[in-house]
Amino acid sequence: MAPETKSEPVREWIVLIPDVIGSLETRMRVRETHIKEMLQHIDSGLFQMGGGTLAGNIVDGSAIIARAKSEADVMSVLKTDIYAQSGVWDLGKIQFIPEHQVYVKVEYAAFNPTDRLALDVNAFGDDAILGCDFAGKVVDTHSTVTRLMPGDNVAGFVWGGEIKGLGAYSMYTIADERLSFKIPESINPAEASSVPLAANTAWLALFSEDCLALNPSKTGDKSSLLIWGGNTTVGFFAIQIAKLHNIEVVTTCSPRNFDKMRQAGATHVFDYNDEEVVSKIRSAVPNLQHVFDTVGNETSSATAARSMSQPEGVLCTVRPGKANTQNVPSHIKVTDVFVFTAFPTEHSYRGKAHWPVKMNDHKLSADFHGQLETLLGGGSLKPSPIRLIGQLSPSSVEKAMDLNRHGAISGEKLVFEGFT
Repeated sequence: MAPETKSEPVREWIVLIPDVIGSLETRMRVRETHIKEMLQHIDSGLFQMGGGTLAGNIVDGSAIIARAKSEADVMSVLKTDIYAQSGVWDLGKIQFIPEHQVYVKVEYAAFNPTDRLALDVNAFGDDAILGCDFAGKVVDTHSTVTRLMPGDNVAGFVWGGEIKGLGAYSMYTIADERLSFKIPESINPAEASSVPLAANTAWLALFSEDCLALNPSKTGDKSSLLIWGGNTTVGFFAIQIAKLHNIEVVTTCSPRNFDKMRQAGATHVFDYNDEEVVSKIRSAVPNLQHVFDTVGNETSSATAARSMSQPEGVLCTVRPGKANTQNVPSHIKVTDVFVFTAFPTEHSYRGKAHWPVKMNDHKLSADFHGQLETLLGGGSLKPSPIRLIGQLSPSSVEKAMDLNRHGAISGEKLVFEGFT
């Protein structure tokens, strides 16, 4: 008796069929030939056409769902077709969440000035979803994800608007697990949403080789750092991070925030409006060589740079435009921090600006996010104060943007509740 053979199950395959090169008339003629060839297989139930025909009209591009036992069976039908270079994938094995990404239900989203700037200059065009900082619950993950799992309460950041349909001002978002962290029980999700972008900006400014390149080791010679604008959210995190890494912190702010800066870890605090602030900083820290300008306006970088009495020094700013840095003394090296180099992809902006992949920045950022659950949970790093500004809506987002335009946000993060 012959052994019983197990029949291969019929599976679904997605077939992506490229278009031909040529005039519209040529492409449509070829496509019509292709569709007529496929109709017999569609009628037999082997294929379901999608994209090649739409409401009876022939259109560019084609996607076919094929039911067959193997890729070879699919290609045996397609090999005589005019589109012989079709790609075939097992539909059951396709993961629609990209590698290292998690699908998150957004519960809170925090406002950042970059959101308003992107809107005002129409950086990403129509159909863009803005918003970078989020906190929420993981719904699903790619199989490569190891740090997080469905059900985890997480916070992280995305570059809202850079990819169409992807942003924190949404009901759901897709985020890189390496730039996300589990929310410890000691802080609430609204507070957690205020952390990622600002804290990661501070982290890169201090330790990226393209910024201040300070030593992240907590041992060795103690260096000094001037943080101009300690009461900004980025400045607040920079003070705490520097303190954790054995860096002496000097900062500026308005007098009403002096105690807050000292509690965060600053050794010396000065009034940035004091006419003698430069000489006072030089006197307090005569060997100062590193400055982080978290304000980035027409006077902040130049004033902060003059606080360095050493012949060589480095200044990192959040806004490197010529108008903001042209008065910095020529012997000072000017760098800038661009937080989105945390992502392991290159970025272009309107064809005018290009940022290559910076894997060192990505690794630095991933390492930092790997520490955040512990740092926040143990109280070594504290979120900045937050102000809840209502549920996400066009009106609440516009309200936050107007407050930012008019300089009415100081020392706090505005946070939106997510869609219900």
